[in-house]
Order: sequence, then C-alpha cells, then structure tokens
Amino acid sequence: MEPEVKEAVTGLMTAFEEFKATNDTRLKQIETKGTADPTTVDKLAKLEAKIAAYEPMGQKVTAVELQSKAAKDAADEVKTALDALTLKMQRPGAGGDNKRAELKAMVNTWVRGAVGAHTMGVANLPDDQRKALEDATAEYKSLNVSADTAGGYLAPIEFVAEIIKGETEISPARSLVRVRQTALKSIQIPKRTGQFAAVWVAEQGTRSETTGLAYGLEEIPTHEIYALIDISQQMLEDSAFDMEAEVRGESIEQFAVAEGAAIVSGNGVGKPQGFLAHPDLATTNSGAATTVTADGLLTLKHAIKTAYTRNANFVLNRTTLGSVRKLKDGNGQYLWMPGLASGKPNTIDGDPYVEMPDMPNEGAGAKCVAYGDFRRAYVLVDRIAMQMLRDPFTQATAGNIRFIMRRRIGGQMVLAEAVRALVCSA
Repeated sequence: MEPEVKEAVTGLMTAFEEFKATNDTRLKQIETKGTADPTTVDKLAKLEAKIAAYEPMGQKVTAVELQSKAAKDAADEVKTALDALTLKMQRPGAGGDNKRAELKAMVNTWVRGAVGAHTMGVANLPDDQRKALEDATAEYKSLNVSADTAGGYLAPIEFVAEIIKGETEISPARSLVRVRQTALKSIQIPKRTGQFAAVWVAEQGTRSETTGLAYGLEEIPTHEIYALIDISQQMLEDSAFDMEAEVRGESIEQFAVAEGAAIVSGNGVGKPQGFLAHPDLATTNSGAATTVTADGLLTLKHAIKTAYTRNANFVLNRTTLGSVRKLKDGNGQYLWMPGLASGKPNTIDGDPYVEMPDMPNEGAGAKCVAYGDFRRAYVLVDRIAMQMLRDPFTQATAGNIRFIMRRRIGGQMVLAEAVRALVCSA
C-alpha cells in the first residue's frame, strides 16, 4: 500500500470512530435534556468536515474498482457468447446434411402426429408421433406478461416513489389565540376579579370606602401529547422512503390536529381546556331549534362589549358556513360578503371569519358559531416543541425500532367575556 493511501485510510478511520462516538453523545444528550450541547454539535460538524476531506481519495479508489469490474464484465460477456455459439452448433440442422435430414424427419413426425391427434386422438397415435408431440409441448413456451414465470418477471411494474395521502384538516386555532413560551410546568397570569363602583357625593358629604376591587391568579398548566410508532429495522433499511422522516411528518400533522380540537372543545383533564367548554362562556340562542339564523348571528355579534369587536372574528366550520352564506338580513342583504375584489378577507356582516373544522355542525343545542376577540380571550402555552426519541433497545428482540414523539402544551380561556357562542335553540 502506498504511504499516501495508508495515511489517508488511517486518518479516515480515526476520524470516523471519533465521529460515531461524538454522535452517540449527541443522541444521549437529546434523550436526557431535550437538546444537544453546542460544543458537541460544533465538534460533530468539524469531524464531518474532516471526513469529507478524504472524499477525493475515496473517489479514486472507487474508480479503480469500477474499472476492474468493467474488465470482469467484458470477460463474462465473451464467455456467454462462446457458450451460446456452442449450443447453436449442437442444435438439429447445424451439422451439415446429416443434421438437416434428422431435423426434417423430426418435423415430419411431429406434423403427422399433430394431424392425427385431431382426427384419431392422441391415444391412437404411434409411439414416435405421440413422443414428438410430448417433446414439442414440453419445449414450447409462449412468453407473455400475464404469467410471471412465462416472462412476467421481465416486464416490471413502475414504482412511483410518492405516497397518495388524503387531506388532513388542521384547525387554524393557533393563529387566532395568544401564544406564550414557558420553561416551567405552568404559567400564572394575574387577573382582576372585582371592581369598585364610583359614588357621587355632595361637597361636604361623607366619603366611605368604595370596596370591591379584587385580584386573582389564572394558572395554565401544560399537558403532554405523544405518539408511539414501531418500525422494523429491515423496513428502515430497505424502504424506498425515508420512514423516519415520514413518521416525523405524520406526527407533526397529527399533533396539530389534536391541538386544534383541544383549543375548541378540550375538557381540561390532561389536555388544554377549549373555549366552548369554559363554564363562563356566554351564549346567544339562534332563534331556530336546529339551525343558524340571520337574526341570531346579528344578536350574537352585538351581545359582546364594543371594545372586543375591534379585533373580533366569527369561528365556524365549513358546513355551517355553507348555511350562513344563504342568510339575508331584514333588508334582503346577504350577511356573507366576498372581499377578494378589494384585497380584504371575506366577511359575515362586515367581520372576518375563520373556518375551524373542530367546531360543531348545526344541530339542536350545538354551539356551532363563536364570535369575539380570541387573542384576548384564550392563551396557548408552549412548553416543549415536538421531540422525537429513537429507541433501538425496547423492541430489539422483535427486530423493531421504537419512535416516540411528544409535545407539552397547555391552554385555556382567561377572559370569557371576550367571546360568545351561538346555540341552536328557539
């Protein structure tokens, strides 16, 4: 081995072993602390650069290997051609007049046997003709794609490396509410719970204390959501897709689905509390037992304080929106109006709306529409962004790798008066 090559191999293997050890350290740090130390990440990047520096030498070795393989393939092709030529020389008719006479006799016998099989039946044929038919049947092979062994294996099906997926409806609730980050298990927000009333008094009248001003704390705990997927080691090795990335993408999507549902209707037990489930949420009757009405929507809109209407939105699902588009006010004007022409959002009676798939459909007693300033009313707390833990040990005896995805979030209504719901009720 040349000194230059020997030195490169030694350096590369040393760097690679150190790279593996450093990467193992990084994975352990992520599992225990949720993130890797910056020093470890920096060291790993330097080792990657060091390994990449040996790539030109590796490419030279690869080129030599490819040249050797090409020479071997050429020798194999020559041998195959010689074998085919030898086989051809051994076939009937390829050895002069004697071979041609032998082939002619064999064909004549087969033809007589084929005709006799239709006229007299195979059982009544002479032995030589029956044997000629049997030999021809055994050797005759019709190549086709309908049977794998008859040629189907040679006509492969194109595999498209793309997974067909139906659309997953994800609620845009996060974009409506106020989002906070925290490094602790919960947050507490001071809240005014009572007010005093100003009192008129005469010039020299007695002034007594105006009581009633009080404060409290609104605490929002964080909760955990997870997904657990087992994938076989061979699946990870042989799949045409990056299954680890596929599982990660699916988890992000499903966590968003669960989060949106919790913000709307979560019961607060081990999950965020939804605004529809808050006990202090005020409601307005729609005016019909099972449907939304124009009068009900207008009453809902004007039932909350004016200050909250400046940044208010209607919230409803697509099915309910279809019903709202058909509603007219007392002057015959449609409540729903498109805003695309003027570069503004579509509106319901002049206010924007947001489609939330987790809102209930119209129905008796259903809170199918909500209206108000959701940014002031609801707080969403992010504690831990999605973590993906790769566990190669728990399912090792079954040949599986376990992937555990988790997040920690919390949320609840902190100012119920800023939002109001429409209930389908007469």
